[in-house]
Amino acid sequence: MKKLIFPLMVIFLLVLAACQPALTTEVPTLSVEEPAEPTEPTVVISTETTQPTENAPTETIPTTGEETILLNIVPDESTVTYEVGETFINQNNRFQVAVGVTSNINGEITANPANPPLSQIGTITIDISEFKSDSNRRDGAIRGQWLESDKYPIATFEPTEITNLPENYVPGEAYTFSVTGNLTVRETTKPVTFDVTASFAENTLTGSATTTILMSDFGVGPISILGILNTEDEVKLTFDFVARP
Repeated sequence: MKKLIFPLMVIFLLVLAACQPALTTEVPTLSVEEPAEPTEPTVVISTETTQPTENAPTETIPTTGEETILLNIVPDESTVTYEVGETFINQNNRFQVAVGVTSNINGEITANPANPPLSQIGTITIDISEFKSDSNRRDGAIRGQWLESDKYPIATFEPTEITNLPENYVPGEAYTFSVTGNLTVRETTKPVTFDVTASFAENTLTGSATTTILMSDFGVGPISILGILNTEDEVKLTFDFVARP
């Protein structure tokens, strides 16, 4: 009887175990987050432009006379003339004005039509050995004795100041102004001022400049030939000129 009971108990326990719900142990799930993809830095470009301050100083570029025109004196159309009074003692004190002319003149003028006061005049040279008058005898005496222009043929005028130039000009209209500079004859230099009247049109400068000098200032007069001739000390110089590019 005991042998029968034991197997029945084993079967009963097995059946009872089968009827119980299964005991499950939850294994915690380890969540591994994948690293986020790196993002590129965002570059923000500003479209705003910096406006200059209204009161900010601005640089002023001075004008330098860009519209200048270089003109050359045209010898064939220009002359330098001297005029000096002569008294002929042996001809009952007859008075006349001796006139001598040369065209051997060179020089440059920088005209500035846009701003006339910026115009400039370069050194003017005159070959005074080529002065010619109505008397070969006078001309020879001037070259060999009085002016000694055979030895010192070139006189120069170096302008140092131009005054009374107009602020603006009208083509072809004549304007009057003054040019002061140093006149050198032989080895003597003296300040001289010319009164000038000139006009500018079609790139041509035309004008006349006059002054009065004393021969004694340059050590050449007044001239006196005993019993024949006396000259005045004062000499009028006239420079009629044409200048073109």
